Amino acid sequence: MQNHASQKDFEWVYTDQPHKDRRREILAKYPEIKSLMPDPNLIWIITLMVLVQLASFCLVKDVDWKWVIFWSYVFGSSINHSMSLGIHEISHNFPFGHHRALWNRWFGIFANLPIGVPFSVPYKKYHRDHHRCLGVGGLDVDIPTDLEGWFFCTTFRKLVWVIFQPLFVIFRPLFINPKPITYLEIINAVAQITFDIIIYYVWGIKSLVYMLAASLLGMGLNPISGHFIAEHYMFLKGHETYSYYGPLNLLTFNVGYHNEHHDFPNIPGKNLPLVRKIAAEYYDKLPHHDSWGKILYDFVMDDTLSPYSRVKRLQGGK
Repeated sequence: MQNHASQKDFEWVYTDQPHKDRRREILAKYPEIKSLMPDPNLIWIITLMVLVQLASFCLVKDVDWKWVIFWSYVFGSSINHSMSLGIHEISHNFPFGHHRALWNRWFGIFANLPIGVPFSVPYKKYHRDHHRCLGVGGLDVDIPTDLEGWFFCTTFRKLVWVIFQPLFVIFRPLFINPKPITYLEIINAVAQITFDIIIYYVWGIKSLVYMLAASLLGMGLNPISGHFIAEHYMFLKGHETYSYYGPLNLLTFNVGYHNEHHDFPNIPGKNLPLVRKIAAEYYDKLPHHDSWGKILYDFVMDDTLSPYSRVKRLQGGK
């Protein structure tokens, strides 16, 4: 995939995102796609993942520190990243359906527990803007700040940016589009802090460090985290969303089917391969990535890529 020229600013466009028109065309041609929701199996899958991580907290409590870090990267980082994408599925109300939205919020708080940092409820609040206002400055907090684009422009600095990507994801909304704190966010935070304290008192500091390190490593320097960059960073001029159809989708609720997801945000990840199959003539012609690990390497090593490599739009009327 050919890279665009080196940028010192975002790729500003004055057109709407492409997903709305493509969704309209596909639904007109294949109305049966509307039937591909929700996915109650997520309730059992995510609950099992929480239980597996709880078991791992117990197993690492007495091992040497080097093994705590080893297992947090080799095992814990992948399952915690997978759990964060389970929370992404929950944010779209897939487990219990749209008619039980509050049930999904409670389930998201439960799924959040093994990650160690409360983010399920605020993620839902901001992720809605990402879909409705893709690339719009001041609304889509998935777009890096100007400071990120300006500073993280060398190979070493980009590596640092990738490693600490979860911190940017957490704190960026506070600078781009701060919103009032809701009562559910307070419950999310209190539940998470209480859970962390319980883990510390029941199993000790090693289990707590394992949990937090797994989240930092999993959403930083882990091949799975290549999806953060693969989804919307402009590797080919004129294309702002890219899919990935490789095996890591098995661990990530098919988040790699990202063009399909933005076209149909109400369809759970389990059914996105079917969307691609039904409307193959729309998706087969779009550029896509073959490896999330290669995406991380290319992003860090390629001088033409940086946090500025994003399509950005003005807010309406500005």
